[in-house]
Amino acid sequence: MKKILTIILLVCVAINAGAQLRIPGNGVVEKILNTEQAIYHLYVDTVNEEKLAEDAIRGMLEKLDPHSSYSTPKEVKAMKEPLEGSFEGIGVQFNMLEDTLVVIQPVFNGPSEKVGILAGDRIIAVNDTAIAGVKMPREDIMKRLRGKKGSKVKLTVRRRLVADDLTFTVVREKIPVKTVDAVYMLESAVGYIRLGSFGSTTYKEFMEGTQKLADMGMKTLVIDLQENGGGYLQSAVDIAGEILQEGDLIVYTKGRRYQPQRFFAKGSGKLRHVRVVVLINEFSASAAEILAGAIQDQDRGTIVGRRSFGKGLVQRPIEFNDGSMIRLTVAHYYTPSGRCIQKPYKKGDMKDYEMDLDRRLKHGELTSPDSIHFDDSLKYHTLRNRRVVYGGGGIMPDEFVPLDTMRYTRLHRQLMVKSIVINQSLKYIDQNRKTLKKAYPAFDRFLALYEVPDKLVDDIIAEGVKQGVKPRDDKEATLTRPFLKNQLKSLVARDLWDMTEYFRIYNQTNDIVTRALDVIHREH
Repeated sequence: MKKILTIILLVCVAINAGAQLRIPGNGVVEKILNTEQAIYHLYVDTVNEEKLAEDAIRGMLEKLDPHSSYSTPKEVKAMKEPLEGSFEGIGVQFNMLEDTLVVIQPVFNGPSEKVGILAGDRIIAVNDTAIAGVKMPREDIMKRLRGKKGSKVKLTVRRRLVADDLTFTVVREKIPVKTVDAVYMLESAVGYIRLGSFGSTTYKEFMEGTQKLADMGMKTLVIDLQENGGGYLQSAVDIAGEILQEGDLIVYTKGRRYQPQRFFAKGSGKLRHVRVVVLINEFSASAAEILAGAIQDQDRGTIVGRRSFGKGLVQRPIEFNDGSMIRLTVAHYYTPSGRCIQKPYKKGDMKDYEMDLDRRLKHGELTSPDSIHFDDSLKYHTLRNRRVVYGGGGIMPDEFVPLDTMRYTRLHRQLMVKSIVINQSLKYIDQNRKTLKKAYPAFDRFLALYEVPDKLVDDIIAEGVKQGVKPRDDKEATLTRPFLKNQLKSLVARDLWDMTEYFRIYNQTNDIVTRALDVIHREH
């Protein structure tokens, strides 16, 4: 329980150096400490004080808002790694095929590639401890593979068509974590860049990607923020600063005791003369909404897709000596026109908050623009062209693209949820990798000529039936096949090449990408 008192003290110091905060003098702290002492000395059974303290902290934070939270040291580490831009390990992309780790690709010039580990290899033991065929949790496998830079790890590898197991000693290194998923030309003069999240290296990756597109003749840039859940505010601000004019407001924050902050474009503006289209959907959140909102409010580009998630609460991280952390909401984010990004919520009711997307679907907002109604009190205007935009949570796109609920059938969704699609595709790639590489040495040839075999689709549907996932009728099975084939072709491309190739195929049936191209052609 000492941790609770420490939290109260740290909050008083950490929230804002300019605000005079005090520990409540009405006996609140004493009540918490007296309760802990009573439990420690009088409770009938022994208790885990650390766990009790963590439960108490979570209980307090859960009553505030949906995004104030407590994280254990392990959770903090897992949360930071994707955003910090690197981790220390052996450098492989892998997936679990049944209960065996299969290398999808070694990281280019990474420690595993340097010693000769290949795509398709199975890592069956780490430092002579078996990890295959023993039902070891994925988290425990990761723990064994990762370690401090410079440390060595012995890997036992099983390779197709090689009789004996192979042994490699890998020296762990810092492995980069990319947040830019794909960079390629959608068509002549139209560049595409997809941001998976906003981490510490995102701005650098983004600028390298856009320079590559500029060298290929890009005149219009499509920034894909679909499913982007956010991350570091500063990365979004830095990217917006390259698109907007010097001095343009990007975002500002306001809170009860939090010193207001305003973020402006600083004038580098390397992309300020490029046409911009931004793609969002109902899973685009936080930093993604800040970038989209700034571009929309400054009349700098067209937003295409569906209303974004609506996560506009500012969290201040407060760290403790044991590596744990609370993230306390201290302010709201506002777009340049004054719109609050945060959607409404009921304090302490996470279930209601989590049901928001279900309500949007039920009320028709995701499928029909006619179902979307805004109160006049939520009306705002963009700063240059005085176009009407709306607050109330999230960013409403300029061009609405309905969710096609017929495209991904119930059967397709259930095959995905049960991991049948990914597992069967991994088996197929594992068995046919060399044949595919030989037949399609270059991606462009694969894109033009490769067709997903009907047998693979049949195997997936048959496996679904085994696991209780059956098509309702022949019509559902027929509707499922073409989009399942497109997804499978994307997955094969990803495992033979990388994520850019995945999205080059996947985006061919992405309605939001298609609408973006329509917008670009219309505005010419």
